[in-house]
Amino acid sequence: MAHATNQDVYYVPHGSWWPIVGTVGLFLLMAGWGTALNGVEIGQWVAFSGVALVILMVFGWFRNVINESLNHHYNAQVDRTFRWGMAWFIFSEVMFFAAFFGALFYSRLLSVEWLGGAGSNLMTNTLLWPEFSATWPTNGPAELGGDFGTISAWQLPALNTAILLVSSWTLTVAHHAMKDAHRWRATAWLAATVALGGTFLFFQAEEYIEAYQHLNLTLGSGIYGSTFFMLTGFHGAHVTLGTIMLTVMLIRTALGHFTPENHFAFEASAWYWHFVDLVWLFLFIFVYIL
Repeated sequence: MAHATNQDVYYVPHGSWWPIVGTVGLFLLMAGWGTALNGVEIGQWVAFSGVALVILMVFGWFRNVINESLNHHYNAQVDRTFRWGMAWFIFSEVMFFAAFFGALFYSRLLSVEWLGGAGSNLMTNTLLWPEFSATWPTNGPAELGGDFGTISAWQLPALNTAILLVSSWTLTVAHHAMKDAHRWRATAWLAATVALGGTFLFFQAEEYIEAYQHLNLTLGSGIYGSTFFMLTGFHGAHVTLGTIMLTVMLIRTALGHFTPENHFAFEASAWYWHFVDLVWLFLFIFVYIL
């Protein structure tokens, strides 16, 4: 395919097997995990094979895209398409987290209040649990996970908040260095951002260990435990993905793949990271503080 060097030509890549490989890998992952949860021993190996195929697909497909970029197949129109695609992807992530925040607000502001209201208090105390009180965090029978502690906002969560805020700053400095053609300065600040992302994940793992081993706060700790781990766990998964993305950008920056005018892969990763940081601020306020 000829290079797309003007606005009237739009690069169309050649046929690829990677979407099929990814589809098969995801199917094996879900089918294997589902059967493993139901006690089928071979299920875990099927799931592992699915993970291997997905990893192979990611490396292979992204290698092709990187080569297309380095070979100057893309023009300004393709760049605009990438930007719109990344913007819509982040919008879908906004809706993803909005659903979990919605579950948190509904449970805390409506469901718990309804269960403890004057009209339903007798039914709740009689049929569900005699000592129930409409408070947040929710309580319940100890044998059903109702006796638990909570994570203090001003310990590891506050530290992790500071870490993510600093990481947004270091990433912005790296981006400005990239636009000013200071490749090694950009590499150094990007390395600092990756290190901060890894530090955040380390402290979140420590927080989960504390919750499970000492506070009896688990996924089974009622609606509070469910919403806590769903929100913080999915955010941790997004930090993991963002750290991987920035690590790839770090390697590409060190190899000189980007120029001050052409570095959208770097920008897209930065957009994603700033979005993840913003989500954490909402988490810190509505999950840990309030």
